[in-house]
Amino acid sequence: MKIETLHQHFLESSGICTDTRNISKGCLFFALKGDNFNGNEFTQEALDKGAMTVIIDEVKYHKDFGRTILCSNTLSLLQKLAAYHRKYLKLPIVALTGSNGKTTSKELINAVLKRKFVTVATKGNLNNHIGVPLTLLSMNNTTEIGIVEMGANHPKEIEKLCTIATPDFGYITNFGKAHLEGFGSVEGVIKAKSELYNHLQTHHKIAFVNADDPIQMIRSENLHRVIFGGNQQEFLIELENASSTLLVKFNGLSIQSNLIGSYNFNNIAAAIAIGHYFGVSSEKIKIAIEEFIPNNNRSQLIEKKTNKIILDAYNANPTSMMAALENFKQAKGENKVLFLGDMFELGSTAKDEHQNIVRYLTENCLGETYLIGRNFFDTKTNAPHIHKFSSFENLKVTIESTPPKNSFLLIKASRGMALERILELL
Repeated sequence: MKIETLHQHFLESSGICTDTRNISKGCLFFALKGDNFNGNEFTQEALDKGAMTVIIDEVKYHKDFGRTILCSNTLSLLQKLAAYHRKYLKLPIVALTGSNGKTTSKELINAVLKRKFVTVATKGNLNNHIGVPLTLLSMNNTTEIGIVEMGANHPKEIEKLCTIATPDFGYITNFGKAHLEGFGSVEGVIKAKSELYNHLQTHHKIAFVNADDPIQMIRSENLHRVIFGGNQQEFLIELENASSTLLVKFNGLSIQSNLIGSYNFNNIAAAIAIGHYFGVSSEKIKIAIEEFIPNNNRSQLIEKKTNKIILDAYNANPTSMMAALENFKQAKGENKVLFLGDMFELGSTAKDEHQNIVRYLTENCLGETYLIGRNFFDTKTNAPHIHKFSSFENLKVTIESTPPKNSFLLIKASRGMALERILELL
């Protein structure tokens, strides 16, 4: 089947589905494969639940009555369909990537732009080779701007996502120590994330660049770029106060956000700059940022019983962990307690990176510190305020016997540690 014919089929459907638990009547079901599942096996279930057509890549599931489409690779066809649909819509696409802050930046940018435009943005962190196509295919003729988050664990992945989304604008949040197992080094991270810059340069598109990031300024110097931060007067955005939630000043207005941590200032600044570029009024930018409330375990400020808690347990890498610790060190609060879990996907650097964090915590007593996970457990320290646990179950016993009270808590770890479970014990 030609891509033009499949696209017409898509326009007549109720949308795309890849999970039979979420079937909508009249949808196109793409039978994707993973390490632990084969979507082809659910062909009949998808049809029984109301799918208009099922796209498969295994001939034994092909139906004679025309309700299945057989292709060589369902994922590849999904990506081709998304790329075709993106060109069909001809709408501006803003793409963003980076080591830290992608999802928060994307949510802030969307909050600002939707004050003026009909927007569609990546849901949650569905930012990979499947999530990006699904995001593009969720856009329609009413969409005025698309906002696409792009994640990567290995080189060439951002490049591939750019060929699908063909962004008109791009923003890289930062270059940090994330996914070192796949990238090999920070230099590998920089090169991989800069694949977005390479795409923008090749296609004569526009990059939004934070002037306070010298590496990005160098990496983007040959691009058509919109610069904010630093002493750029057009986008002069200032951090007025970071002692609790961030207070930001822009164009004579004070913006009181619900975000904590000075590391979130750049995320706010990017949203302001991008909104300003697209003509969103300063007043609407202010409202959008002030009404934005973080969720999904990202820099959430929570009060539970007698404790105040910074919950930042969605993800962690050495760069974001250090930023969180520096912020917690400066934050006002008594009886500070830290719960820090292992950082994943660091490869051969895992041992050294966890030891670096412990060395900092040994030299800077921020409060009673609980380290959870095998990587932290294997580190060395004699600091009496640092307590190590090889698993969450071991920590659970300690918290249940002596739960913190009247304390200021920081909870930070990689997603796989699921340290938000601590909240249930307080």
